[in-house]
Amino acid sequence: MQLDRLFQDPDLAQFYDWDCPWTADFDGFAALVAGATTVLDLGCGTGIFTAALAGRGARAVGVDPAAAMLDIARVRPGGQLVTWVEADARHLDIGKRFDAVVMTGHAFQTLLTVEDRAAVLAVIRRHLLPGGRFFFDSRNPDAREWQDWTPEATRERRAHPVFGMVERWNDAWLEAGSDVVSYETHYRLTDGREYSATSRIAFPPLSELERLIAEAGLRVDRWAGDAAGGPIRPGCPDLIPIGGLAG
Repeated sequence: MQLDRLFQDPDLAQFYDWDCPWTADFDGFAALVAGATTVLDLGCGTGIFTAALAGRGARAVGVDPAAAMLDIARVRPGGQLVTWVEADARHLDIGKRFDAVVMTGHAFQTLLTVEDRAAVLAVIRRHLLPGGRFFFDSRNPDAREWQDWTPEATRERRAHPVFGMVERWNDAWLEAGSDVVSYETHYRLTDGREYSATSRIAFPPLSELERLIAEAGLRVDRWAGDAAGGPIRPGCPDLIPIGGLAG
């Protein structure tokens, strides 16, 4: 898996929480793991969700391959309550099982191949307790959300707590013959400095996710089409399996 500067570069990581703050999506996800005493958060990034779960009493482990993101996670409010692990989720084995294994923030889409996705689903199964719950969120390819990630649609200026006013925008394109989208993220400061990165994420279809989940020995109790728990429907923004161990 190619490392992504958007997450690995400390300068770019400073924009992440500003660009991706706590939203109502996380409220919905927190409800899914309510009552879980142990939680494994794969692709935890800066730990906004992981630390919140720990603050609510869960014994949480946050895993991410990006050291720059984990540096932010460790010092965020509640970060001292979490065990942080710098690791690639495809090869993870920390020798324990959890009441809940989660992957939020569309981190699942950084898995660009069928083999990568199967590997992480196997990791979920390996770390999930009988009776435990897993979920992840992946954007619905039928909604073609990347078509709205244009400079014209995404350009805005907002105040950053460190850098002052920042202009930010995206651009994106579907790679020919694949389910992978490349997208650019740009931040321009008032002093002329500009930070940018090109990232790649996959948009696997529902049929593939269903097959890979079953092959991993997991079951889906229900599919949600958005973080609020709405059903799968034409044009829904997300594909979110919620389930546990099969059999």
